[in-house]
Amino acid sequence: MTDTRSSRRQRNAPTINDVARVAGVSPMTVSRVINGEQVVRPATRERVDEAIKALNYAPSAAARMLAGGDELRVGLLYSNPSSSYLSEFLVGSLDQASRSGVDLVVEKWDEETSIQSVVAHLERSRIDGVVLPPPLCDFGDLVDALDEAGIPAVAVATGRAPADMSAVSIDDRRAAYEMTRHLIALGHSRIGFIKGNPNQSASAKRFEGYAQALAEAGLPVLDELVAQGLFTYRSGLDAAEQIMALAEPPTAIFASNDDMAAATVAIAHRSGLDVPGDLTVCGFDDTSLATTIWPELTTIRQPVSEMSRAAVELLVRRLKGRRGGAVQAEHLVMEHALIRRQSDAAPRLRPRHRAGA
Repeated sequence: MTDTRSSRRQRNAPTINDVARVAGVSPMTVSRVINGEQVVRPATRERVDEAIKALNYAPSAAARMLAGGDELRVGLLYSNPSSSYLSEFLVGSLDQASRSGVDLVVEKWDEETSIQSVVAHLERSRIDGVVLPPPLCDFGDLVDALDEAGIPAVAVATGRAPADMSAVSIDDRRAAYEMTRHLIALGHSRIGFIKGNPNQSASAKRFEGYAQALAEAGLPVLDELVAQGLFTYRSGLDAAEQIMALAEPPTAIFASNDDMAAATVAIAHRSGLDVPGDLTVCGFDDTSLATTIWPELTTIRQPVSEMSRAAVELLVRRLKGRRGGAVQAEHLVMEHALIRRQSDAAPRLRPRHRAGA
């Protein structure tokens, strides 16, 4: 009889969901407040505390463990059009999640889905922290919403990580500068450039490196030699066609990623040009695509797998250390490398192709 009355009282007692409803937050946020985690904003913590007092809520052991147990769930939220880049990223993330003993939950962001819906889904899925590859690493509204929800995030390959957010990147500007200097050293003076998607901060950094190298060599940055791409193969086709249609086409084209470089090679072949005899083509990232086309691409090696591994490691370290107080953000800049293969050579004089020839 006593057990029955006790069970009835427990059933009628306020739950963590009740507290979340009154405070206007998620159950995960309530759990974080209960566990004393420092990632919750003071204003949010105050609302939760007031709701707990108003409801006379006594957290159960299960509630206290909801977000504070040893088992961590790390989310990988992606929206990347390059399958080769994403493949490299997943390999590293899965490997490090296994090494760190955490669950990795991979979620795709549909562009039609609102930020609020995405964050709510992550909370319902009990995601403790999130890795953000490009372009999501540069979505300020998403980063702010995750911060408001108390979900730590690590940005990967961003060119402008917030000071209070952990990030892993390379020096995109320096890498593009080195590739452009390499092309100039080969003897190229008309060097085309295909920009990356403007919604990614790394795109601007790569263009800055290209422009800096040209300026130091006394070469102008010509608008006609620069085309806008979106980091997709299709956009690379359009950009390469635009540049190669010039009355005086370039002798080299540097594309901001391997997908667009591969598309440039395809346009060259379709036009009857030899790569690299008639046209040098270089890329960026050194994904698997760089060695699966002919000729194999000269490119900048961005250690995508290693960067995603490091991001998961940084996130896990942040999650495990957050109960001891505020955890300082870490910004890790990894090494890049210029990889020479078969798609670059010195320019040569060649007769113009006649129409119908």
